[in-house]
Amino acid sequence: MNHYIEFPRLGWKFALDPTLVEFGAFSIKWYGVLIAVGFLLAVLYGMHRAKDFDLNADKMMDTALLTTLVAFVGARLYYVLFSGRLSEYLANPLSILQVWNGGLGIYGGIIFAFVFGFLFSRLFKVSFLSMADIASLGFLIGQAVGRWGNFFNQEAFGGNTDLPWGMTGDIIASGVNGEGYSTYLPVHPTFLYESLWCILGFVLLHILSKHLYKFKGQIFCCYLMWYGCGRFLIESVRTDSLMLGTMRVSQLVAIAAVLGGGILLLVLRRRANSLPKDLLAAEIPVETEIQEEEPKNGNEN
Repeated sequence: MNHYIEFPRLGWKFALDPTLVEFGAFSIKWYGVLIAVGFLLAVLYGMHRAKDFDLNADKMMDTALLTTLVAFVGARLYYVLFSGRLSEYLANPLSILQVWNGGLGIYGGIIFAFVFGFLFSRLFKVSFLSMADIASLGFLIGQAVGRWGNFFNQEAFGGNTDLPWGMTGDIIASGVNGEGYSTYLPVHPTFLYESLWCILGFVLLHILSKHLYKFKGQIFCCYLMWYGCGRFLIESVRTDSLMLGTMRVSQLVAIAAVLGGGILLLVLRRRANSLPKDLLAAEIPVETEIQEEEPKNGNEN
């Protein structure tokens, strides 16, 4: 089937199909390809910056790969739990595995990633806070790229808008991926908003990690607050939000992320400031003294 995406006020119209290639019953979707590309870029960035965070690259990769698998499960379970169709999934448990029919919740992936990342960090004997810092930068990369899969699927969009970049398409017009909007009018490309928010967040936190990195966990805390603020605002115009009663689940989690990130930042900062600042300096004179005494004892090698 031929699909299209259109930006009426810009005069743009593209023939774009969610499927990249198809071989009989087998097909490759743009959504999966873009998620894979985002993951690959995040891994490459992590490998490049591992030493900056005092991490062993091999151990970091072992931890990251296991955590990614678990995060994928968490993203699916999060969606199933808050989709409003939990009874349908429980009636047919195999449908929970059918992720190709749609349904991943990024917050579920993030929560599972950091919870199990803590356990895997202990297993592989790496610093959890360092892993959390570098993983936060990786998440921003992955999200910035992966959100464009929503563009091809014509999903994760917002309500109607008369802004110049308002978009529509045949799937959007069908009303199958959202509710509460006029199907014949352009909508907010909220996937684009989140992608740009993640790109900006990555740039800022990358600079922070290069020049103002004071203690382990700092980037992670800033990520929670940055992503939480952006997601809270963007979610307010989404038409496909997962709901808990009358509340948008993602907005509740976003508030928790901002508050939790802020509190944790203060705790870690206070802990870092409480460490003796002259600890390293105290060790240097001792080594110097030993080196100065050695020649007197005739122990030069």
